Amino acid sequence: MLKYSIEGGSLPVVICYPQMGQTICTERGSMSWMSPNMVMETNSGGGFGKAFGRMLSGDSLFINEFTPQGGEGMIAFASSFPGSIIPLELHNESIIVQKQAFLAMEKGLDLSMHFQKKIGKGLFGGEGFIMQKISGTGVAFIEIDGYCKIYELRAGESLVLDTGYLAAMSESCTMEIQTVKGIKNMLLGGEGFFNTVVRGPGRVYVQSMPMPKTAAAIAPYIVTSN
Repeated sequence: MLKYSIEGGSLPVVICYPQMGQTICTERGSMSWMSPNMVMETNSGGGFGKAFGRMLSGDSLFINEFTPQGGEGMIAFASSFPGSIIPLELHNESIIVQKQAFLAMEKGLDLSMHFQKKIGKGLFGGEGFIMQKISGTGVAFIEIDGYCKIYELRAGESLVLDTGYLAAMSESCTMEIQTVKGIKNMLLGGEGFFNTVVRGPGRVYVQSMPMPKTAAAIAPYIVTSN
């Protein structure tokens, strides 16, 4: 099992301590600091098809692999936005995450594109047509915008989310778009026209501060030159 610690509160960083034979994979430019015995190797992470899929889902074409030499190593990955870094300990399973949420993972896990089959999910769900899927056995780390609340849904249970608040979910969950009921509610309620409905069974990761909503909130206070 990979040794790691997550520090920093709302400005988090995950510090990993890989042993000999353990390799940490990340996208380009994600490494923050590391011990001098960590050796980097850049590759396509599974060929052109997977590299192109990662590009479509918001990541870089290439994957950087970091492996310690001569003993235990240390490598740190800091979040790019105030929020949370969530460890995902996967056991021969898959999880679907929002675009650009991937931060780092153990080698042996697979990072791929997840395509939303129904057009409405991509247009109105706030998560987009293309998300990311992390599969296999090992530890991965994802970035969450703001605080992360985790729900365990049983079969038949559902959760209704406003646009952009879904950060990740088990592959066993299903997602659909639901229209807000009532014209008055749509036009005057301020909650938009659509909600995202996630149904179990599985785990759902909800984020409290979606980046687009945060950007919209601070935009009026940003002074721009004419």
